[in-house]
Amino acid sequence: MKVKLEKTYPVAASADAAWKFLQDIKSVASCMPGAEITEQSDETHFKGMVKIKIGPAVASFKGEIEVQGIDAEKRELILLGKGADSKGSSSASMLLTASIRETENGQCELIGRSEVTVNGKMANFGGRMMDAISERILQQFADNFANNVIAMGEGSNAEAAAVKVAEAPKELNGFAIIWQLVTDFTNKLFGREPKSS
Repeated sequence: MKVKLEKTYPVAASADAAWKFLQDIKSVASCMPGAEITEQSDETHFKGMVKIKIGPAVASFKGEIEVQGIDAEKRELILLGKGADSKGSSSASMLLTASIRETENGQCELIGRSEVTVNGKMANFGGRMMDAISERILQQFADNFANNVIAMGEGSNAEAAAVKVAEAPKELNGFAIIWQLVTDFTNKLFGREPKSS
């Protein structure tokens, strides 16, 4: 099953600051909920892990990341990530193109284009559910990315962002994502506006 997404997220910081952070693969990986780089093989190849928590159970996915391109002029980074769960029942790959675009107010936007391919048990969720889960994960990634970039600056905004970075969950909470999807669906069904997370 394939899921394609293209999203734009505001970042309340300069394009230069966001681009500097985007080039730090280990820091960028830490913005993905539950993800961490465990080993760097060379300048463009990394090994890592993603932990997903569903209730009391925690599943681990091990994988590899390859930096396929960095374009300083476009402020663009292309990554290919592949991984499988420890039992081998599910696997996934993601081709991600992330770029930074300066906005008129002196701040910037993070633009993400991704193509996620899922195989095995995880593919049983179905297209709609995978789209919704992917969107939630990307939103959490974008929020963490923005907070990390803002925290590199100075002043009260940087201090507040640093607190958010420190409080960010270290595992991807699958139950919370599914619960939020159910809540959003119910709110749409009954005509209520969903709360922004």
